[in-house]
Amino acid sequence: MFKKYACYLSLGMLMAPLVAAVEVPLAPTPPLQLSIEQLSVACPGAPASLDDAAREQLKAFYGRRQYAPVWAVTGQLEALLGQLEGLADDGLNPASYRLDSLRAWSQQPASDCHEIVTSHIYLQALQHLLQGRLPQQQIEPRWQPAASPALAADRVLALALLGVGDLPAAFQQARPALSQYQQLRTVYAQRRQQPLAEWQALASGPLLRPDRRDPRVPALAQRLISEGYLPAQVTLDDDLYGVGLVAAVKVFQQQHALQADGVVGAATLEALNISPAQRLAQLRLNLERWRWLARDLQASGVLVNVAAAQLAYYQDFVPVWQTRTQVGRAARPTPLLKSQITRLTLNPTWTVPPTILREDKLPEIRRDLAFLDKHNLRVLDREGQLLDANSIDWNNPGSIQLRQDAGAHNPLGQVAIRFPNPFSVYLHDTPSQQLFAKGPRAFSSGCVRVEAVMQLVDLLLTPAERERVTSLLASGRTHEFRLSTPLPIILAYWTAEVDGAGQLLYAPDIYARDQALLAALDRAQL
Repeated sequence: MFKKYACYLSLGMLMAPLVAAVEVPLAPTPPLQLSIEQLSVACPGAPASLDDAAREQLKAFYGRRQYAPVWAVTGQLEALLGQLEGLADDGLNPASYRLDSLRAWSQQPASDCHEIVTSHIYLQALQHLLQGRLPQQQIEPRWQPAASPALAADRVLALALLGVGDLPAAFQQARPALSQYQQLRTVYAQRRQQPLAEWQALASGPLLRPDRRDPRVPALAQRLISEGYLPAQVTLDDDLYGVGLVAAVKVFQQQHALQADGVVGAATLEALNISPAQRLAQLRLNLERWRWLARDLQASGVLVNVAAAQLAYYQDFVPVWQTRTQVGRAARPTPLLKSQITRLTLNPTWTVPPTILREDKLPEIRRDLAFLDKHNLRVLDREGQLLDANSIDWNNPGSIQLRQDAGAHNPLGQVAIRFPNPFSVYLHDTPSQQLFAKGPRAFSSGCVRVEAVMQLVDLLLTPAERERVTSLLASGRTHEFRLSTPLPIILAYWTAEVDGAGQLLYAPDIYARDQALLAALDRAQL
């Protein structure tokens, strides 16, 4: 028996090399895959934007299709050209997507290089609609917790695969579904195809008040007629700034986030003198801002437009409550950020921030030590221990703090609404209620003062929490109250939008950011 098995074993060992020599042939690598992997050889004229990350995106796209070409199908490239040309209505420059090259390639034999670059342009266009043409963090940084870029990449890939069979659907789904974006896009698309309106710049001069006479009145009337604020057949009393013209100016001021008092001052004159071409460009650049914002805006939460000094409380992406705010002046701008409202400080004390202490309070104290008592300011050391103000060298005070007790004159009013951020900013009440009637409302040192803030507090709380907060406020004591359900908040910046009635609204560019964004859009190339 042993000899029998030994014979079989010997035979098997002799045949083993023969068996090992029979290998299963590997499937050949698709030519298109090789071209992507050897891009510098296959396509030496590829755009600079086709970097390693873009190449991985192409591999993922074609890998789902077993590396079958997309644009060799009759009519497919022409359909893509139509969608890219339509990006003009989104404020994007179709020429930056190499339309001339794509048109030329449509008349030439297909090649791997043309296929790859066309797909890269396609993927980039979808990504620009979905996320923005420019990287926001390089243009107008907004602080937020770490995002997940993989989710955005997956979304672009899914849309691109959808578009192989339905290009219009892919492009439409890539556009933000937010009504703010869609409405602004509609208005921009209409206006960019119309002849630009014409108006002459108004001369500077003294404040123009109601019922006064001024030689600029006829030019002011023509300016308002040119944009539909006054009917063309209006009857005017020469140079009298009368009732009808005042009413039209007030409407103009309301729609430009200005103080609607009918007085034509420097801010109103500046807004009146912005040219039609500049206004059209303003719509275009704010479409980009809404593409940025669409990535982060959640169905419910608080959204602050810093430029317009407006706050809205959203539910299901619809603003259900809005109010005016006061934001940081240009020297101390309110930062852009995304966070979550987690707690309220009821009857807050106010610890003077270092910048305000150094630049505002110390000069006042050095002039008159009584400034501390007049404003109920206590002097504390780093550990929070009370110090004698008379014992301090105010020219070199060291590490001190100034704190104002809770009360009617406290700058934070009844409540501060807190959310984690590295800037130490928050929303809060204010005793400076008269400033809400102004416009623009850039008065603070960075925090956001909220009109009718207790209505916002009610929206943040459950019924049981409202009862508890009311009791704590009535006590007059400072209390930290943590919300049971944190709520998203975004502080953003945009200077044009369309309201629910379809009316175009502008906000002053209080931080002078529009021109830089417009220039970056104009420079953008694939």
